Amino acid sequence: MSQDSSCGPQRRRLQVVAGICVLGAGLGIGRYLSERPRPPAGWPLRADFSDLLPGKLRVLDWQGRTLWILRRTADEVAALARDETLLLDSGSEHSLQPENCRNRHRSLRPDVLVAIGQCTHQACTPQLRRVAGHGTDFLCPCHSSRFDLAGRVYRGGPATANLVIPVHRLQGENQLVVGEA
Repeated sequence: MSQDSSCGPQRRRLQVVAGICVLGAGLGIGRYLSERPRPPAGWPLRADFSDLLPGKLRVLDWQGRTLWILRRTADEVAALARDETLLLDSGSEHSLQPENCRNRHRSLRPDVLVAIGQCTHQACTPQLRRVAGHGTDFLCPCHSSRFDLAGRVYRGGPATANLVIPVHRLQGENQLVVGEA
């Protein structure tokens, strides 16, 4: 039988040394990544909405979740008082929102809604849709949950809670800081 020179003692020794080097490099990278400073869980997001026209929705990513900034028109703000008997929690008494957003429009300013854009049923992303004979609402395309433009859930769908309003503050007239009170 002929001996295969690629499996000799020198080749095996080289493979062991190379394996140890790769393992050491991997451990070093892992340690570096685990020890580097990370932003805190409530890392603030700053957003300028000066160019957001009334009736338009801006979609952002914050902490791996969909974040909405909706600039409501005066008619949309007025419509929030209509059909409140059709809502499951119209007073937002059982909702997740900052105390200073516990009002009919669920926001710091009536014309600006800041909300987590995930349905409270199964975290699908509702869509801003015009409902015939009703106006504009958020409709979940997966299971038909419906939310008004304050993120309040309508009765009859599978979602049983209003959309989540994150902690946020206004900084000036058109600046928003999400993640800070």
